[in-house]
Amino acid sequence: MATQTTVDPESPEAVRELVARMSDDQVRAMLLERLDAVALAETATAAARPTLTEMFNATWAAFYTPILDAITHLPVLVAKQSEAVGNFLATFGPGGVLSLVGLTAIALIAGYAAERLVLALVHRRADRKDPDTGTLPGMLSFLIRRLWREILGLIVFYVVARTVGQLLLTPQQITVAAPAVKYLVLLPRLAAALSRFAIAPKQPGYRLVSINDTWAAYFHRHFVGLALFIGVGFFLIGFNIRFDVPLADTRIGFWLSIALHIYIIAIAWFGREGLTDMMLGTDPDRTVFDAQLARSYPYFAMAAAAVTWMVANIVAGYGYFGLLATAPHIKTMFWLLMTPLIDTAIRGLVRHLQPTMIGEGPVAEQAYRSNKRSLIRIGRVLAIGFIVLIIANAWDIDLRGVATAGDGSQVAGNIIEFIIICAVGYVVYELTSLWINRRLTRERTAEVTTDQAAGEGGGAGGSRLATVLPLILMAAQVAIATIFGLLAVGSLGIDITPLLAGAGILGLAIGFGAQKLVTDIVSGIFFLIDDAFRVGEYVDVGGTMGSVEKISIRSMQLRHHRGNVHTIPYGSIDKVTNFSRDWVIMKLMFTVPFETDPNKVKKIFKKIGAEMMEDPLFKDDFLEPFKSQGVFQFDDVGIVMRGKFMAKPGTQFTIRKEIYNRVRNEFKANGIEFARREVRVEMPGVDDNENLDDAEKAAVKAAVTGAVDANLKSAEAAAAESK
Repeated sequence: MATQTTVDPESPEAVRELVARMSDDQVRAMLLERLDAVALAETATAAARPTLTEMFNATWAAFYTPILDAITHLPVLVAKQSEAVGNFLATFGPGGVLSLVGLTAIALIAGYAAERLVLALVHRRADRKDPDTGTLPGMLSFLIRRLWREILGLIVFYVVARTVGQLLLTPQQITVAAPAVKYLVLLPRLAAALSRFAIAPKQPGYRLVSINDTWAAYFHRHFVGLALFIGVGFFLIGFNIRFDVPLADTRIGFWLSIALHIYIIAIAWFGREGLTDMMLGTDPDRTVFDAQLARSYPYFAMAAAAVTWMVANIVAGYGYFGLLATAPHIKTMFWLLMTPLIDTAIRGLVRHLQPTMIGEGPVAEQAYRSNKRSLIRIGRVLAIGFIVLIIANAWDIDLRGVATAGDGSQVAGNIIEFIIICAVGYVVYELTSLWINRRLTRERTAEVTTDQAAGEGGGAGGSRLATVLPLILMAAQVAIATIFGLLAVGSLGIDITPLLAGAGILGLAIGFGAQKLVTDIVSGIFFLIDDAFRVGEYVDVGGTMGSVEKISIRSMQLRHHRGNVHTIPYGSIDKVTNFSRDWVIMKLMFTVPFETDPNKVKKIFKKIGAEMMEDPLFKDDFLEPFKSQGVFQFDDVGIVMRGKFMAKPGTQFTIRKEIYNRVRNEFKANGIEFARREVRVEMPGVDDNENLDDAEKAAVKAAVTGAVDANLKSAEAAAAESK
C-alpha cells in the first residue's frame, strides 16, 4: 500500500507554489487584505491599551481598596484572632500547651548552654592581646572577630535547640515552636549582633558611625525592637494560617504593615539629630553637599517608609499577594534606611585606604582632597547600583528583561538603559580624571620652586607630562562625555545619526570659517610633540619674553618677570628660544685695581667654588662649580676678572647672589678692593709748596670741582646716548 505524503498548506513551499499559480491581481488583492488585517489588529491592540487617566484611576482604586477593606474587617479582627487562639487551645488542650511551653523552654535552655560553652572555648583559644583601635583595619578586625563569634554562637544555639526540640516535641508541637524560636528569639538576637557590629552602643572606641553614646543606645534599642516587631508579625501571620484563620478574614497583615512603617517614621522623627550626625561622619573635608544630605536624611527615611508602604498597598490592591509573600517592601525599606551606614562606610574606607598625599604644599593638599571626593563619588554610584539591584531582585524585577522589552515596557526599558549608561559613563569619567590628576599632581609637586624674583630668566619649568597632561585630561573628559552622551541619547530611542551628521556639517563649517583657529591648534600640537616649551620655562617668542604660565588648546600665556602677561596664539609663533632647558651657564665679572695679583683672585674663586659644592644648600643645584676664567680685559679703571658656573635652570640667580656675597667677604679678608672710577687732578707746582694761603686753596678747590662736574656731565651724556 502506497503512503500518501501530506503537504502542509502553510509551509513556505506550498505558499510559493500557490503564489506562482495566482495572477497579479489576485496577489495584489491578497496583500491588501493582509495589510487591512494587520492594521485592524494594531487598532484593536491600541484600543485595548489603557489611557493615562485610566491607569491613574486604576492605581488609585488599588491604593484605597485595601484600606477600605481593612477598615471593614476591623470589627472582626479581635474576634478572629481570639478564634485562632481558641483553635490553638482546642488542638493542644491546656496540658498540651503547658507541655509545649515547658519543652520549648528546655530546648532553648539547652541551646543557650551549648552556645555559652562554645563561646567560652573559642574565647579561651583566641588571641587576647588588646585590639588596635587607632586604625580602621584594627577596629574592623576586632569587630569582625566579635561578630563571627556571635554568629557562631547563634548557629550553635539554633542547631542544639532544634535538635533537642525534635527529640522532645511532637511534629504537631514543632509546627508552633519552630516559628516561635525563629522569629521571636533568633531574629532579634541576630539583629542585636549586627547592631553591635555597626553601632557598638557600649564601646564607643569600636563605633564605626559618628554618634554619641545616647544616640547609639537609642538606635540599638529600636533596631532590635524593629526586628522583634517584624518577627512577631511573621509569627502571628503564620499562627493564624496554621489555625484556620485566613488573612482575608482579618486583614491583620495590613495593620501590621502600617504599624511597622509608623514605628520607623517615629524612630526617624525622634532620632533626627542622631541620623544627621551619623550621615555627617568625622571627615574634616566634608562638603556643603554632604552637610545638606545629612540634614535631609531623616526626612528621606520618613518618606522612604511612607512610599514603600504605599507601593506595598497598591501591589496588594492589584491582587499580587504572592509578590508580597517575601516582604519586598520591608527589604526595600531596610536597604534605603541603611544608606547612612553605607555612605559612612564608603567615606571611612576612602579616608583610610586612599593612597598617601603626593608631595607637600597647597597643590598637593588640594589634589589629595579632590581625589578623595572623586573616590567617594565613585563609591556612592557603585553603592546606589548595588542597592538598586537588590531592590529589583526583591520585587522580582529583571532589569535586563525590562531594558530589552518591547511595546508597553519599552519606555521603562529605555529609561533604565539610559540610567545605566549614564552611571557607567560617570564612573569612567571619574576614574580617568582621577588617574590623570594623580599623575599630574606627582609631576607638579616634583617641580623645583625657584626664586623667580631674583632676576630675569625664569625658572626651570615643569616636566613634559606636567605640560601635556592638562590638555590630555580635557580631551579625555570631552571624549568620554560625548561618547556616553550619544549612547545615552540613543538608548532613549532617539536616532543619533542626524546628530552625528549635523555635527560633521557644523565641524566642516567651523573648519572653513575658522582656518586661523585650526592653524593655531595644529601648530600647538606640533609644538607640544617637539617639546619646544613646558609650563614654568622662560622662553623668548619673537621678542616677547616670559615664563610659560598656561597652555591651552590654541595659545600660550607668557608672564614677564615684571608681571606682564602675554597671550600668543601658536599659529603666530615662528621661533621659540628656551632659556630653561637642561642647564644654564652664568658668567660673572669683577673689576679689581691694576696692582691686584690675578693668581690670588683665581685662588679665591676656586676656594669659593669648592666651598659651595660642599654646602648642602647649593651642591645639588650645581652642574659645574664656580671657577675663574682668568683676566677678561683691561679697562680704564682696573683689571676685569671673570668667573663662571653651570647650574640647573632657575637656580642660577640664588647661586649668583651667594657668590657675590662670598667674593665680597673674601676680597675684604684678603685686602683686595674693587676698582672704582676716580677723578685725579694734577696741578703743577702744588707739590712743591707745602703752605698755601686761603686764596690758593680756594683756587685748587674750584679746579677740582670743575673737573668733577665736567666728568659727571660727560657720563650723563654718554648714558643718554646709550638710551
